[in-house]
Amino acid sequence: MQIVWEASLKQSFMDRVIDTIEWLAAIFVGLVALDIFVSVLLRKFFNTSIPDSYDFGRMLLGILIFWGIAATSYRGGHITVDLVWTNVGPRARRWIDVFATLVLLFVVTVQTITLFDKVRQTYIDNVLTYDMNIPTWPFFAIGWLGDVSAVLLIAIRTYRLVFQPEALEDKHDANYNE
Repeated sequence: MQIVWEASLKQSFMDRVIDTIEWLAAIFVGLVALDIFVSVLLRKFFNTSIPDSYDFGRMLLGILIFWGIAATSYRGGHITVDLVWTNVGPRARRWIDVFATLVLLFVVTVQTITLFDKVRQTYIDNVLTYDMNIPTWPFFAIGWLGDVSAVLLIAIRTYRLVFQPEALEDKHDANYNE
């Protein structure tokens, strides 16, 4: 009984981490939309703009991309080509997904390491926004945290593909239980 409760607690913690990361990605989508809406509104009706709106827009878009990678990495909701996958049995499907997820984990881990170097170099170079001279490295760091979150979620997905395939919720992975 104790082991079942601890496994349930771990799983619910992992699910809370996953949900938190997905909510953060959604918040960044809202921030980018709000920035665009307010910028267009100010430009169209008041002939003015937000100081550094271009810099904020491009940095928020970068943040959104990395947090979006994190959000799609766990669910497997990104574009895939399933020509071979659909023509094999459930066990082979599972191992194809494990292999693909391990490759994705490797690629995103390398990307995260190189992106950290970009954050560090931006900090060292003291890169500032054009109008208000705000340091840009915190925006890069938030994007990097999205990449770190992607690595975490891909690792959780890999673990669940191997040890708990029933814990994956999407229909794509439901075929493992056939």
